[in-house]
Amino acid sequence: MTQKHPFHLVDPSPWPIVVATAVVISTTGGVIYMHGFSGGGSFITFGLIFLVATMAIWWRDIIREGTFEGQHTSIVQLGLRYGIILFIASEVMFFLAFFWAFFWASLAPVPEIGSVWPPKGIDTLNAF
Repeated sequence: MTQKHPFHLVDPSPWPIVVATAVVISTTGGVIYMHGFSGGGSFITFGLIFLVATMAIWWRDIIREGTFEGQHTSIVQLGLRYGIILFIASEVMFFLAFFWAFFWASLAPVPEIGSVWPPKGIDTLNAF
């Protein structure tokens, strides 16, 4: 079938719901493990193995679409590159904002928290 445009229209995929199931299994196992019930470690292990296997199969499908099926045209590849660049830029901005807020609060404490850092009533750990 020929396309009249250079874009890749994604086919329906079972992998998002499978990954969501693996994450729910891992999270449930973590909660069970942290509450001291038996079998929590097995749940976590099974969920993580399930997640890694699903990631490998999903990436295999993406590689197959791009190489063997030829669905990743130059415009699609450019869009993927832009997506990765924007994702990395958003992560950099998130961490910059997070640490900016932390250092702003710690280096110039406001009167609402008693003008001291850490605020009164917060017990800190001795680093030494």
